[in-house]
Amino acid sequence: MNGSEVLRVVDAIHRDKNIDKEIVFEGIEQAILSAARKHYGEDYELEVKVDRTHGEPTITCNGSELPPDDLGDILGRVSAQTAKQVMIQKIREAERDSLYDEFDALKGELVSGPIVRFEGGAAIVSLGKVEAVLPRSEQIPGEQHRTNERVRAVVLEVRKAGSRVKVILSRSHPELVLRLFETEIPEVAERVIEIRSLAREAGYRSKVAVSCIDTKIDPVGACVGVRGSRIRNIVDELSGERIDIVRWNDSLQVLVPNAMQPAEVEDVILCPMLGRVIVLVRDDQLSLAIGKRGQNVRLASKLVGWDIEVMTQAELDEQLEKSVMAFSAVPGIEDELAEALVSQGFFSFYDLSVIEPDELAELGGLTQEQCDEIVDFADKESERLEALESERKAEEARLRAIEREQQEIVEVNAGSRAGLETAVEESASADIAEDAAADETEADSAEAVDEAGGEEAAADAGEEAGNKATGETDDERSVDAVEESGEVAAAESASTESES
Repeated sequence: MNGSEVLRVVDAIHRDKNIDKEIVFEGIEQAILSAARKHYGEDYELEVKVDRTHGEPTITCNGSELPPDDLGDILGRVSAQTAKQVMIQKIREAERDSLYDEFDALKGELVSGPIVRFEGGAAIVSLGKVEAVLPRSEQIPGEQHRTNERVRAVVLEVRKAGSRVKVILSRSHPELVLRLFETEIPEVAERVIEIRSLAREAGYRSKVAVSCIDTKIDPVGACVGVRGSRIRNIVDELSGERIDIVRWNDSLQVLVPNAMQPAEVEDVILCPMLGRVIVLVRDDQLSLAIGKRGQNVRLASKLVGWDIEVMTQAELDEQLEKSVMAFSAVPGIEDELAEALVSQGFFSFYDLSVIEPDELAELGGLTQEQCDEIVDFADKESERLEALESERKAEEARLRAIEREQQEIVEVNAGSRAGLETAVEESASADIAEDAAADETEADSAEAVDEAGGEEAAADAGEEAGNKATGETDDERSVDAVEESGEVAAAESASTESES
């Protein structure tokens, strides 16, 4: 093994496998060391170095450098095979590490590739050097893919799996919406428009808060595009997912109404001690503000980073009155402190149980012991109310189960009744068919009898006609006989007279 050959191998592996040359040199050194240990045994201290400039390998045995002729003996046939296996293993590990570093740097970035096959519910996407996995849980709900379809997704996770690299993709992660905005909207890619916050429920709805460093540019209008051309491309990529673009503002008094769009907000009450925002809306805006299954208020809460509670003015007044009465019954809390707590957004015993004793002492001028007693009481009361609520829900679930069973029984009975009525109708139809068949048979019999009677009458008529004809013939024969007998008698008389 000469130095030029070593350098050629190192350069080829570096270019083909994208592996650092130093890693390849270390692999060659490890391979030669394995071959040397197989030749000398484990009792010798061996060390291998490969010159990085000329590629010449050197072996040191027990501190003495071996001559070049011994290197050929060491790298014999069997030893060379061992060195080759070690080299291949090193190259595979280095290639895996290189791929891992490459795709680990792409976490959260947008990648695309064709779907080559399906394994269960997961789609296998080809990314060139590796095959990534798009699990069913990371696909957009309701979305259907097919083989050879090109999909875009973000790199969610990269893991080492033996000698391979496993890349997990996602199309349901909020990062996908951000990367699509950067792809479709140049101002976002150039950081002229900044996406300050994003909340998403994949397949249903997303809320994006944007701001712009240039006051002359409308960030919302720039993201939407002319007649919605820009946002339409993103919506199509997300299989029709609805996207709300709102203007960002550092003031929650402005940001929260923007985040609650399309509902109209009358007032915003901040409760900093609980990180809660109370949003007041009109009665006709309540359902719109909450959204389908609470989706609008839930996404708005994620967007602003505060818990949002939607109420009407009447509901707020009722809640304030109930909370003041409940807190006034707590030992150690006066009416003024109860009103102060309610004004800070503490509406339930659970809210009161999580308050910091220092804040409570500052708010009501209480001692540490009084604060601890109030918090302990609120904690126990909260657990009691929670247990009652659990029992109530369990009772409601039991009643619903009974109602479902009764409904099933009614449906079964209705089905049985319907089946019985159908059987009766079929039986009646069969009886009617049998009666009709019997009537038809009787009619056929009567017709046959009539036909038989007609034939008999015709026969009698024929016979009578024959008899009449026969009688006339007999009469004619009788007349002829009488006439013949008269002629005979006359002839005999004439003969007698002539003889006389």
